[in-house]
This record gives sequence, C-alpha cells and structure tokens, in this order.
Amino acid sequence: MRSGRTQQVLTARWGPGGSTRVPDDLIVEEPLAIRLDGALVATTMRTPGHDFELAVGFCHAEGLLADAPVRTVRYCATGSAVDSEFNVVTVETGGAAPEPRPRLGSVGSSCGLCGREAIDELCARLVRVDAPPFPFAVLATAPDVVRAAQPLFARTGAVHAAAAITREGTVSHVREDIGRHNAVDKVVGRLHLDGSLPASALALFVSGRASFEMVQKAWAAGFAAVVAVSAPSALAVDTARAAGITLAGFARDGRMNVYVEQEMS
Repeated sequence: MRSGRTQQVLTARWGPGGSTRVPDDLIVEEPLAIRLDGALVATTMRTPGHDFELAVGFCHAEGLLADAPVRTVRYCATGSAVDSEFNVVTVETGGAAPEPRPRLGSVGSSCGLCGREAIDELCARLVRVDAPPFPFAVLATAPDVVRAAQPLFARTGAVHAAAAITREGTVSHVREDIGRHNAVDKVVGRLHLDGSLPASALALFVSGRASFEMVQKAWAAGFAAVVAVSAPSALAVDTARAAGITLAGFARDGRMNVYVEQEMS
C-alpha cells in the first residue's frame, strides 16, 4: 500500500509581528470506490492508507457481508491498481454474500434513514451486545491514551481517530482518517480480518461527536462501549440503548458524561 497521506505546502504564518513563510503538512484526501464481488457499493472521501480495512469494515457495518467470509481484498477490479491510482478496492466473497444494493452518492455522516425506522432496521439484523459493563475509569482516560498514537493529527491537525481499547486500558488498534466514519471502518475492518469480531471485550473510541452512524458501526461490530470526545446525538443515545452499549461523551481530562449504561445480564 502507498503511504502518501500528507502533502507539504508553503504557507504564510501571520502574527502580531508580521508573517513568515513556512512549510506545512496537509492531509491528503482522495476518493475510494468500494466494490463487493465486483459491484460498486459506495464511494467515500478518505485519507489513503489501510484501504483494505476500510472496505471490509464498511461492508461489515452495512450488513453487506451477511456473515459471508471474505476471501480476498484487492485494489481495482477490472485493471491495474496503478491505472485506478489505488482508489478502487474490491472485497471478494466468491458470491457468498447477497447481491449488494449500492448506496447512491458519496458516503457522508448521515445514514440516509431517520429515527425509529433506522433503529428498527438495526434491531432486525443485529442482536443486543452481551458484555459486562465497561470500566468507566478506562473510558474517561481514552482520549489521553489514544492521542499519543495519532501521528497524522500531530503533523496536520486535520484528521479524526478511532481506536479499540481493552478493559485494561490498552489501545489495540488506532486508525486515522479525514472522515470519522472511515476511521471507525478501518478499525472494524482490521478486527474482522483478524477474526476478532464480535468485539465484546473492547470499547470503541471516536474523536469528535458520537453520531448515530458511529454507534451503528459499533453495534454491528459488537463493541461493549463507545466513548467520544464530544457530545452524542439524541438518535445515537436511543441506538446505544437499543444495542445495550455503554455510551459516553465529552471525555476530557479524566471526566466524561455517561448517557447510556449497560444493564447487567
């Protein structure tokens, strides 16, 4: 895989004493077409890197795999990866997955459904997460632990992060991307390829807010908890409650707001 994730440009840094010309690292943003068994299912703007994980994670979260095993993941589908500039990834199940229904347009931060209909659809295909309550002390310190493993953010200040965290507070996987949902898909894709789903022994950390889509992806992956730096949406809270997932927000400086607590089974 290529590593062209940042691009250096010359910028004018202005302050009270005037301006100086200095180099600055900018994050690279390019489209990725995701195909399942040759059929286009989505196009997303992403930071190049961990593209196979992103494609597998997206297909898993959307229920497109339907428990079919992933046989191979590769760049392009009809020609050279170089010709497509490494911006097309095909996930192959050998036809074991149902014929995919493409999502029109680019993937954004909205699921395309609304309210109760969205939760009902998830309840129809996903089971409630069955896991012991996640330690609050681990969730509250997650941002500080993950920040040390965010090299792209340190260089550019322009990417989001997602991470899988153990009950002992160890970060097992961190992925960065210009899109929050892409970062989560990369983490889920890595766990899927490692055979580590459902992730009931792990919590999912997300930078930024906890939207419906973040909780949806966490539920599909079987995470026990979701912790975010910012606030959740009302629909995210309702979804976490339906999933049986602990949901916390505003995790900063060892404190957080807990919006949904797991119930003891």
